[in-house]
Amino acid sequence: MDQPAHHATAPALSHAEIRIIIIGIMLAMLLAALDQTIIATALPTIGRELGDLEHLPWVVTVYLLTSTAVTPLYGKFSDSHGRRVTMLIGIVVFIVGSIACAMAPNMLVLVLARGLQGIGGGGLVALAQTIVADLVPPKERGKYQVYFASVFMSASLLGPVLGGFFAEHLHWSVIFWINLPLGLIALAITFHTLKKLPRHHRPHRLDLLGALLMVAATVSLLLALSWGGLRYPWFSAPIIGIVAFSLVLWVLFALRMKLAPEPLIPPGVLHNPVVRMGVLSACFGMGTYIGLTIYLPVYFEAVRGLSASLSGLALIPLMAGTVCGATISGRSMTKAKHYKRLPMGGLLVAMVATGVLAAFAHTLSITLVEVLLAVISIGLGTLLPVSTVAIQNAVKPHELGTATGTANFFRSLGGALIVAIFGAIVLSGSGLSSAGSFETLAHTAAQSGVDLADIFAYVFVAAMVGFGLALAFLVAMKELPLRGSAVKAAEAAIAD
Repeated sequence: MDQPAHHATAPALSHAEIRIIIIGIMLAMLLAALDQTIIATALPTIGRELGDLEHLPWVVTVYLLTSTAVTPLYGKFSDSHGRRVTMLIGIVVFIVGSIACAMAPNMLVLVLARGLQGIGGGGLVALAQTIVADLVPPKERGKYQVYFASVFMSASLLGPVLGGFFAEHLHWSVIFWINLPLGLIALAITFHTLKKLPRHHRPHRLDLLGALLMVAATVSLLLALSWGGLRYPWFSAPIIGIVAFSLVLWVLFALRMKLAPEPLIPPGVLHNPVVRMGVLSACFGMGTYIGLTIYLPVYFEAVRGLSASLSGLALIPLMAGTVCGATISGRSMTKAKHYKRLPMGGLLVAMVATGVLAAFAHTLSITLVEVLLAVISIGLGTLLPVSTVAIQNAVKPHELGTATGTANFFRSLGGALIVAIFGAIVLSGSGLSSAGSFETLAHTAAQSGVDLADIFAYVFVAAMVGFGLALAFLVAMKELPLRGSAVKAAEAAIAD
């Protein structure tokens, strides 16, 4: 049982003071948001220079995994020890992880450093949203969301371009070194501005065992996806054994969720059918989107022959369209009675667009590919505010934070798994054995009589299936009338 919360009496903050605090946490959010977009276009270069394509997906999946595991812990830790201290810890760990990434001499060290970076980054966005909730009542929260929308839009537009430019013209490590000055500025501003935050004291028990079980279960499943068809045949004893071990760990994780005093993911929230369907829809939709952002630069460089800089530019329609789709959907949700219809149509259009990419992966011009990516992105974007607000609308007010955190948890977990699945399709499908660059990968695939464009056609088919599952769970989600507070949340969900 939680102990009663003790709220410190603090004078109401003025709009100017709130704005200063929000600028500080915006920088922290920019660190996390930029890190997810800047690395995508640099990945092919990283794989080539470190001579290891086989483990390249882990650069992304391990970050998603560690950040997913620690996000619920950050919220509870900040309840017990204060938002300011917790935010400072997150920024410092993120900076240390970034330095370790930049100095990594090989893929193993880079993957481990990305895990450390994820432990820091996992709390930045969640804490920023929590701090806003501390400062601003729900009915006024919408006017501050424009700041956060600008952060994510900037990261979506600048990230791919900067990642490609740094990888091609400077060095891939610059994508991590850039976090040092940004992080130090965020650290300085956070240190001073968050002193004005009202203090809340609510002791919690951190479910470290639950987090460890979740990470171990997911890592073992990702290992099976990574090694299957590459190091070992899919139905060999090692792969079957690893999958069985993962299943045992998932069962233990489920038991832990039932028995722990304060579990990592409270099972009661998922008993709500609206929350369950909404979480699964967002998990498959956002997970597929993350997978595409990681493997499209590989497609552009290995199949289409674009440079790292040009692949960064080519990725912009996919990154920027989600903000447009979310904005349209969030605004229409405040007026439309049947708010599921727009995202259902959006996901259907996204499915059709990925189907066209799969069918014509060889022959489509780059211009048409860009148009299709924009369509996919806008279509997927319409799901994000609807799934978030529908989940929040279905639970009691005191469960809002838990339900939103659960949705974010499974969105990131879905991303880690789908990136691994896309990686398994690309690497095992091309007959890769020990290729160290995409030139070797193309040569190896050609020797096996395989066209890389055919392999990416299967990736696009897998993406179409992912969007299809997101659509199916959205259709199955009951459409409850929106409460007044949920309508306000729809206006505020655009940047989430």
